[in-house]
Amino acid sequence: MPSARTVQLTSSMLTLDGVTCGSLASSAGGDVSADVIEERVDGSPFTTKHLGTLKHEDFVLQFGFEMAAPVYDWIAATWAGNFARKDGAVTAVDASLNVRSEQQFTQALLTKTTIPALDAGSKDAGSFTVAISPESTRAATGSGKAPPSAPKARRFLTSAFRLELDGLDCTRVVKVDSFTVEVLVSDSPDGTARDVGSEPTRIVFPNLRVTIADGPTAATWQSWFADFVLAGNDDDGKEKNGALVFLAADLKTELGRVALHNVGIAALRQVPPGANEAVRHLAADLYCERMELTVGTVPPPPVKVVDPTPTKVPVAPGKVIGGIPR
Repeated sequence: MPSARTVQLTSSMLTLDGVTCGSLASSAGGDVSADVIEERVDGSPFTTKHLGTLKHEDFVLQFGFEMAAPVYDWIAATWAGNFARKDGAVTAVDASLNVRSEQQFTQALLTKTTIPALDAGSKDAGSFTVAISPESTRAATGSGKAPPSAPKARRFLTSAFRLELDGLDCTRVVKVDSFTVEVLVSDSPDGTARDVGSEPTRIVFPNLRVTIADGPTAATWQSWFADFVLAGNDDDGKEKNGALVFLAADLKTELGRVALHNVGIAALRQVPPGANEAVRHLAADLYCERMELTVGTVPPPPVKVVDPTPTKVPVAPGKVIGGIPR
């Protein structure tokens, strides 16, 4: 049994189209399997079995803002509808960068990108989680040394974020739930009977749930809900644009942003307070027609916030608007 001194910790590095893109926080998947097909034989009490379609399983990778530009460029292109395929590898290396093993992939699509839950009260480090779907994978024996990774960017904390939406006071937004952007794929008739390809069909941008501290700063949200949902003024001109901004630990330096286009509100509900919470909160359910990821570039100017005083909507005494007594 090896002693603790002989144990070599390993980490994973990602390569895309020949470019070493950095160390991953975690990696899984990339294995090959096959379906088992069972067939009944007439007149026999036995069942025959044989292998069916090969499956090249998705890679699931996690990382923050420390990767090289090709990784974020791939996400940005995919979200824009440019479903580029990539060749690459996930390489396991030890602490001295000696290659231990490698899983190579070809013609991979980026099919899922998950943004972690953001919480102003959290102390956790944040990571993007992506799924890439290869057409084929191959395990290779590791040898030699991997090139050193680029210097790590500033730590990404899930508490360090800012939401911007046209005309809304977002200064007391305390949570944004995790969400996933997904590319839907369908089986392609190309390929052999045991190796079926896939083709991207469309991209799905999810709805968002945002939690806001109740009080004067929530007035613009209440006004928008009353106009957009209750009064039915929900045309395109009433939708909003903005961004979800990721910040460094100093809460000033911008690490990246998800631009939000054509955002509408569908619900505004009271959140039951926790055991130790003195402030009540509201949860806003939002739809978003399109998102764009930007990392490592000069950010656009912040969205301007208009006068937070809401437009008064006549409400009968005791009437409830969106679960909020008035």
